[in-house]
Amino acid sequence: MRILPPILPLLAFAIACQGAEHPPVCLDANQMSIATGKPSLVLMSKGSTHIPVWSLSGGTEGQSVCGIVVGLPKGCAAVKVEIVVTTTDETTSPEFQDVYRVHLSQMVAGGPFTERYALGQPVRTALSAAAFHSRTILLESYYEVVPDTPLTVRIQREPGDPGDTFIKPTGLAAVKVTPLNALPKPHVVQDVSGYNSWPMIHAIGDKLVCVYGRGKGHSIASDDRAVYARTSTDGGATWTPETVVADASGYGEVAVGKGLDATGAMLLWVRRIGKNEWHHDLYRSTDGITFTRIATPTLAVRPMQITDVFSVPKVGLMALWFGGDYSDKPTQSWGTMTSSDDGRTWTQTPVETGLLKPDWPTEPAAVYLGDGRILAIARTETGPAQFQIISTDHGATWTRTRTNISDVTASTPSLILDAKTGLLSNYYYERGRGILRRRVVDPDLVFDHPLSWPGSEAIAIGSKVTFDAGNANATVIGGKHYVSFYSGKAPDTSVVVSAVPAPK
Repeated sequence: MRILPPILPLLAFAIACQGAEHPPVCLDANQMSIATGKPSLVLMSKGSTHIPVWSLSGGTEGQSVCGIVVGLPKGCAAVKVEIVVTTTDETTSPEFQDVYRVHLSQMVAGGPFTERYALGQPVRTALSAAAFHSRTILLESYYEVVPDTPLTVRIQREPGDPGDTFIKPTGLAAVKVTPLNALPKPHVVQDVSGYNSWPMIHAIGDKLVCVYGRGKGHSIASDDRAVYARTSTDGGATWTPETVVADASGYGEVAVGKGLDATGAMLLWVRRIGKNEWHHDLYRSTDGITFTRIATPTLAVRPMQITDVFSVPKVGLMALWFGGDYSDKPTQSWGTMTSSDDGRTWTQTPVETGLLKPDWPTEPAAVYLGDGRILAIARTETGPAQFQIISTDHGATWTRTRTNISDVTASTPSLILDAKTGLLSNYYYERGRGILRRRVVDPDLVFDHPLSWPGSEAIAIGSKVTFDAGNANATVIGGKHYVSFYSGKAPDTSVVVSAVPAPK
């Protein structure tokens, strides 16, 4: 195989390996060796330029190469891992995708080198528009490390993954490992004894309002669960005393969606479950302290949740809902809720019904982009990646597809569309690994190309558990985004909020 990318992208990669705050460590092909299978170390040549690459098959599974990074600085807390790949095949096109993943482990003194092993998620990206072009692919944005300890990096192509649609070989030219500083610790909103969880955060002017639930455990219907609120005017550093939003006797209550009405007042959906009863109440607040119930719609299809409220021209207020029983039967559904009177009355419209769980978009977040276009991202209950749902007619009809956002485990998305830059931020919490993540994109680039989302960046760290942490929810004040989530381990968890500069 003779493959060669243009020299300029590789030169840019080499320059990037010299200018970071913590200097990255770059491994070229000659510094890696076969780990599994039979990949080939070949020379890609064009003219007088010759660069060694590892040829990874598009049809043979189980090929990988590895290298060891030494000398990680003492000040680093984690690393991110990127690769440079290329192909000379003339059939290359953005219509095709390939899939890679990284295996990471550290050789900590006194313990087995498998002790700190981490298997990265498959990363799916589109190929270049033409042959002899290189691509830099982010495989891992935040892997926590023990400083000054050898790190083993293994790169594997995944031709057996359904997302790898390019059957020709590709060439791995280099691996870049960048040491990262520790992430800022989030502010605590509430950490009293109990299961503080499932927060919703929104801004009323320059005031942050964080609404959350508390009970004895990870349960939605227990009478011990109620909904509370606190506010902050200093970016989440301090919070006002807790006030009660909803605590009806005989019901378990959970905040499930938030937004603003036409006057700028905060709206809050609260799910209220009692014995043989299931309701969704809409509350309104002008100060984040006192909440007044303004609607309890009667719905033909019972939602599991009604999610965040947003405004759509020609329609009014809109929220997405999903319903089902999480079984393996075709009993799952989702749709829209719309209001033309600022939330006093609502019309429910199913979009898809009779869905199996793998096809079921849950806990969606949506933004209105203009010209009748709506973009929503939804959680997946079974993997392998978040859903993207779009509408071009103000929500009358919808199209649902998969994205390439795969570093998710029951990850609830939250979207912020920046009015100044037009950039869209997708926040979500990767459960299990305990990482709050963000992906930033120009929505026009992914609206019709859901497999083109760029890589994620880590924003904050929480507890490394499955369901006792997560549920990111975001809002914006000025040039900062504020993202709430919960973290801990049953029976005690805390609600926290991270502040991060808006992307530019």
